[in-house]
Amino acid sequence: MEQNNISPINRFWLLLKPDSIEIRNVYIFAVLSGILSLALPLGIQAIINFIQMGQVSTSWVVLVFLVVLAIGFSGVLTIAQMRITENLQQRIFVKSAFEFADRIPKIKMEELIKRYAPELTNRFFDTLTIQKGLSKLLIDFTAASLQIIFGLILLSFYHSFFIFFGLTLVVLLAFILKITSKKGFESSLNESKYKYKIAHWLEEIAHARFSFKMAGNPELSLTKTDEHLNGYLTARNIHFKVLVQQFSFLVAFKVLIALALLIIGGFLVLNQSMNIGQFIAAEIIILLVLSSVEKLIMSLEVVYDVLTAVEKIGQVTDIELEKYDGIKIPESESGFEVLIDKVSFQTDLYRNPILKEIVMEVAPNQKVCVVSDSTVSTNTLFCLIGGMYPINVGNISIEGLPIGNLNIQDLRNEIGNLLLQDRLIHATVLENITLGRKYATFEEVQKIAKIINLTDAINNFSEGYNTVLNPEAHFIPQDITKKILLIRAFVGHPKLVLLEEPTITLNDSQIHELIELMNYQPNTTIIYSSKEDELMKIADKIIVFEKGKVVFEGTYQSFKAKK
Repeated sequence: MEQNNISPINRFWLLLKPDSIEIRNVYIFAVLSGILSLALPLGIQAIINFIQMGQVSTSWVVLVFLVVLAIGFSGVLTIAQMRITENLQQRIFVKSAFEFADRIPKIKMEELIKRYAPELTNRFFDTLTIQKGLSKLLIDFTAASLQIIFGLILLSFYHSFFIFFGLTLVVLLAFILKITSKKGFESSLNESKYKYKIAHWLEEIAHARFSFKMAGNPELSLTKTDEHLNGYLTARNIHFKVLVQQFSFLVAFKVLIALALLIIGGFLVLNQSMNIGQFIAAEIIILLVLSSVEKLIMSLEVVYDVLTAVEKIGQVTDIELEKYDGIKIPESESGFEVLIDKVSFQTDLYRNPILKEIVMEVAPNQKVCVVSDSTVSTNTLFCLIGGMYPINVGNISIEGLPIGNLNIQDLRNEIGNLLLQDRLIHATVLENITLGRKYATFEEVQKIAKIINLTDAINNFSEGYNTVLNPEAHFIPQDITKKILLIRAFVGHPKLVLLEEPTITLNDSQIHELIELMNYQPNTTIIYSSKEDELMKIADKIIVFEKGKVVFEGTYQSFKAKK
């Protein structure tokens, strides 16, 4: 659910809204615990009065028992709060993990072009910050706030002066928060920004570890790290100054309040407006209130961290997603018909358009080979056919329906692809092939693996199809990787297959296996890019791109004659 232009505080409440009943219970327990905490000063006041009588009575014993019981029950309520908060923390973690896993594949590609997707996933770790801060906010922060409120209410019953004291305390506390909280949040957000820059750069070093290792002793890794660290330390110092300023206000505030209360409380006792028991009880309440104010101020760093974390996660959940509410593509026994009508496409990265008024007609079950002077052009064309980007100019129709009107998710279920962006993931061989698609059966996977002569290689893995592949560490041969990705493209009997430079890393015999695979499903339309002569021979049509424009369209024979 997208929540654009929402304040971090509102984001936080929206995060907790599904668990409003549990939150309510936490607050109820906090109120009860706050009321019970007042039993200590009131009990001490009454006990002192009994002690002044100079004798032990049943009332004194009962009172001591009740005070101790109230303290114990208050602890039980706190444990109940901890249990509820733990449940909330677990739910937030699970919800965040599922939301990231669900949203990231659905984010519009034009949005991801502006960002670095792996860096976005780092925002997930802000969930841990929310988890840790939630208990403090719901238990410590709430308890401190209620202790202040109940303490001030109780003090007002001792003398009218304490009503003025309570109002002054609330006004000063609100003033401190008002003048420092906004700057504190902004500095916390800026600090977090640099933390992510550092994490992003360290990931880049890890991704390019071989390049850095083979470069000898490159300084770039340390130079860029130092640059980001300087930014982080500057932002952190600014944020720390805000925290010190808040605590400085607190120290001055505590000194003034303690001084005023000791002097005025003493006068009230001397004037017999209060007795000794009331004075001691009032001083205990005042100490509890001041201690709660200190907890409140010291908890502000946690508040900033939680609100910053919520805002950082919100920057991911705010990114616009693809819409899957279009027309369901009609069922067909044959491959898809693809019509491309004067399509042009340009991005901010290049000065000239990547595609210029492309016109193509691909009949059902045809094999069309695209020969291009640039992989950028063919890759962009295939991405547009797959609905990955919005079309700038022109139109693409699948089965006579404009691609913009189709349910893109439904369309992609019928498309198999092997593009330059496709890669193996850290999962089993079978999971790498099926990607969890239910229509991709194991029997068909085995059949295609046999066609492209991959069965022996898979059986050679330690656990066959259940072997977990780590593409970063296992040094899987490129031809094996390519064949696994080819099975992924053809499994499930797709109506349209898009292959980008499928012969790269394949030798002559493997190319013939690929051709056999391309002929394996006759009711499939295949569009592929290649300059390999063997693949051009089997094409029903060859289309040549130069500088993003179609300069030739015809058969293999006419293409050879032209050359």
